[in-house]
Amino acid sequence: MTSTRVVSDWSFPTAVRFGAGRIAEVADACGAAGITRPLVVTDPGLAELPLLDRLRQLLDDAGLLHGVFTDVRSNPLGRDVEAGVDAFREGDHDGVVSFGGGSALDVGKLVAFLVGQTRPLWDFEDLGDNWTRADASAIAPVVAIPTTAGTGSEVGRAGVVINESEGRKFVAFHPGMLAKVVICDPEVTLGLPRDLTVGTGIDALSHSLEALCAPGYHPMADGIAAEGCRLVIQHLPRVAADPGDIDSRAHMMAAAAMGAVAFQKGLGAIHALSHPVSARWHTHHGMTNAVLMPYVLEANATEIAERLDRLATYCDIDGGARGLVAHIVGWRDSLGVPHTLVELGADPDAADDVAADSLREPPALGNPRRLTHELARDIYVAACTGELHASG
Repeated sequence: MTSTRVVSDWSFPTAVRFGAGRIAEVADACGAAGITRPLVVTDPGLAELPLLDRLRQLLDDAGLLHGVFTDVRSNPLGRDVEAGVDAFREGDHDGVVSFGGGSALDVGKLVAFLVGQTRPLWDFEDLGDNWTRADASAIAPVVAIPTTAGTGSEVGRAGVVINESEGRKFVAFHPGMLAKVVICDPEVTLGLPRDLTVGTGIDALSHSLEALCAPGYHPMADGIAAEGCRLVIQHLPRVAADPGDIDSRAHMMAAAAMGAVAFQKGLGAIHALSHPVSARWHTHHGMTNAVLMPYVLEANATEIAERLDRLATYCDIDGGARGLVAHIVGWRDSLGVPHTLVELGADPDAADDVAADSLREPPALGNPRRLTHELARDIYVAACTGELHASG
């Protein structure tokens, strides 16, 4: 296998500087994005690590005056974004460096988006043409640096937060939210705890897998999704077993970005159900997806069999679609993923409420089988009880 210890520059879907050690280019990336006074948006966990100190030193060495905003929850709230906007204005910043996992990346993008708008965040939900309400010229530039290999938010045009007043996850979208420059440096993921490595890694798989299964004609997304699935299935166990495997970490970082590119085609019931579960019980998004994945695949089996047959062949997995689902069950078990949502803290008696909430989620529209209240409820119940025929 060819080593991935290379330096590469991509322009799809935006400028991506990919390779180990490329965090050193953060000041140059800010210059390319037109940022001279960045606000670094990160999370409290990273704020206590030397990695943030290194980033700040790189900005200092380049003479870039900067501030740091760290009030980002693991499942961020709308008020996290509002606090970030206040910090941006108070510091007279002209751009954002989003540095962290999906939550920090999302909040950073949303701060840059919202700071110049006159409407509230909730007016820009990813439904229809709501994004056209925004003043595109007032969106501040973003440099995105992921520290996990999972969400792919670094190459996304949306941000996810919890709407506190409605108790649900909210997705805001605008094409101008896309980062001007992305730095994908697998070295920054080396210190990630194993459970987060696994949870974020399977999040990447869920993006590619749901994109591949989504109905509609988008062969470019399908091709990216298939390779994204293969990379995660092959390399996540290697990273989990050997956290220092920089080559596999690089493959995972590429797979994360690929998943986010692919899911412009659509998502499905994994995400439609995961969002209300994590909003209610504050479960990790990627790990929630990991638990739900085989139950949703089994529920959609009649609609996606042909696609999963091809994916199984591509990933060198025997048994076609059914063999692939069984492989995923065993694969996630080997990674220490719980088999049920109850093990994550979900309430099995909340099936009707979760099902109702899931139907209001935009990903519900992309499920290959029409997601009804009954189907969503059945999937949730199965995921709480562990009833899965494909597991054996």
